[in-house]
Amino acid sequence: MKKKEQLKQIIRDFHLRDNYDVKPRALQPPYDTKKIITLVGVRRCGKTSILYDMINKLSAMTEKTKILFLNFEDERLELDVSELDLILQGFSELYPEQNLSECYFFFDEIQNITGWEKFVRRVYDTISKNIYITGSNSKLLSSEIATSLRGRTLSYEVYPLSFSEYLSFKGIEVDLYSSKSLAYIKNAQEKFLKDGGFPETLFLEDQYKNQTLQEYFNVLLYKDLAERYNITNTVALKFFLKRIIASSTKQISINKIYNELKSSGIKIGKNTLYDFLDYVQNIYLALTLRRYDTSLVNKELGEKKIYSIDIGLNNATEFKFSDDIGKALENAVFLQLRRNFSEIFYYSDTNSECDFIIHEKNKITQAIQVSYDMSNEDTKNREIKGLVAACKNFNLQSGIIVTFDSEDELIVNEIKIKLIPFYKWCYN
Repeated sequence: MKKKEQLKQIIRDFHLRDNYDVKPRALQPPYDTKKIITLVGVRRCGKTSILYDMINKLSAMTEKTKILFLNFEDERLELDVSELDLILQGFSELYPEQNLSECYFFFDEIQNITGWEKFVRRVYDTISKNIYITGSNSKLLSSEIATSLRGRTLSYEVYPLSFSEYLSFKGIEVDLYSSKSLAYIKNAQEKFLKDGGFPETLFLEDQYKNQTLQEYFNVLLYKDLAERYNITNTVALKFFLKRIIASSTKQISINKIYNELKSSGIKIGKNTLYDFLDYVQNIYLALTLRRYDTSLVNKELGEKKIYSIDIGLNNATEFKFSDDIGKALENAVFLQLRRNFSEIFYYSDTNSECDFIIHEKNKITQAIQVSYDMSNEDTKNREIKGLVAACKNFNLQSGIIVTFDSEDELIVNEIKIKLIPFYKWCYN
């Protein structure tokens, strides 16, 4: 079958199908902004489902034949950039009565086509302003878009389910004053801190859940990293990825990983490992957190902590978060903050550390510590000391300690400290 005829069949099948069965997410991208809407995030986090939800809603407002949706993960769409115009030709031949300027174009995982940016820019500049694209690489937010689509986009990062979305998907009613609802919420919190938030895994049995997450890891390893970045030393890459995941919530040391590889007889350059770290962040397998510093150079080049994109993905590898639920809690808080704030850091001085500080409108507005269990006096004193130091340094009157289940209010050195369980903090 010729490629154009194949495209026409894919487009027509899309128009004849029923609405998609998807649950809405908290992120609701806008319509009719006259900007290219870009969704990026790790594989399987729900980007396509967000597009499906948008398509469902659009279908209720306009003719479905004004909507074009293509998923470039479809093996039938083996196109190169010179053939992308066949999409427009096929669509116009199917529906010659449609005014393309009024149509909506949804391109899922378009990064799979080398040179896609020029095509999207041409569609935007000459055909329609209603374009929605997704990809599994952060370069869609930075260099690739910056060079070709500057000023034409609104970009959104998509993450695996937040805890509030997890509860919604599970059908758990949130009533923080109902003992019955709280029992369900607390049980769900424990599972969330073990299983993570990839939507597909929510209703799988444990054995299939782990197997599915391991498959995610392998696709990220071989397709998104080795294939995309032409990495041939997959032994070193796999070792590096597992060390990164094992280091979640800790400072990352490339030098230490380099020495471990060297002692194992695996040859690789240190600069290559720094490249690996960039790639890992590009595909959203893990994210780094910078230490706060007034010096821009120190902020960019100083020590960084690493956080996994999903707790369940960690537990499906040989390095398990479930052995230390406190680390899982800290990782969950980090991801929640990343969803809501563009600038977050950790703070440390010579004597203490605070897990997270929030930078908004040219100043620090929040200091947040995470502690699973505050019953141990040494732990309690250490966490309070770090939080108070951060509050004093940034002239904050109060700070928060996110816990698993503890709740309290304290005044320490004139700083009001609120202990709040994760499940309540998520709804603050």
